[in-house]
Amino acid sequence: MDLKAFYNLSYGVYLCSSWDEGRPVGCVANSAMQITSNPATLAVSLNHDNYTNQCVKKTGYFAIAILAEDSNPLLIGKFGFFSSKEKNKFSEFPYAVRGKLPVVDDCLAWISCKVIDTMETATHTVFLGEVIDAGVLRQGAPMTYAYYHKELKGKTSPKAPTYIAEEKQSAQYVCKVCGYVYSGATPFEELPDDWVCPVCGVPKSQFEKR
Repeated sequence: MDLKAFYNLSYGVYLCSSWDEGRPVGCVANSAMQITSNPATLAVSLNHDNYTNQCVKKTGYFAIAILAEDSNPLLIGKFGFFSSKEKNKFSEFPYAVRGKLPVVDDCLAWISCKVIDTMETATHTVFLGEVIDAGVLRQGAPMTYAYYHKELKGKTSPKAPTYIAEEKQSAQYVCKVCGYVYSGATPFEELPDDWVCPVCGVPKSQFEKR
């Protein structure tokens, strides 16, 4: 089976958010789609190990923020490679309560939903949500999963539904937190001392030489 066939499917890059007893929580989701238009329903897939999954099940509500190509890439690093159980991911990014749910300001649009059904797989929960509110914050090009990989050189979190184990990279410096590869390095070039990961924001000390 050639799993690379899945690379031809289209995906976006979204932030799925909910509440944890009044505290905002969220994670990156790339598998979200509109199911019906009337009544408007949305589906999103979240890994069982994502703390946000537990919070959506507990509250019965979730929101989807649609990121833009020019959205801060640190959003993906923070929401995609850290746990809301241990870190307040919203503390570093402006957000507001929209449609009764926390939504970051740095997105094109948002959709808030009430969970009306779920489907469990071996690794993920698919939440079916009835849309209760939505809004557009600004204009721009929605970030696609292909853009995230090709232009931002981003990596897929092992918890993502689209994760496929990759072959070993030949690049020298790899972020231990999010897997970002420093493509500018050569066998004779050291990683700059002031280097900061463009995806998750960690310093040079969190990169390992391979």
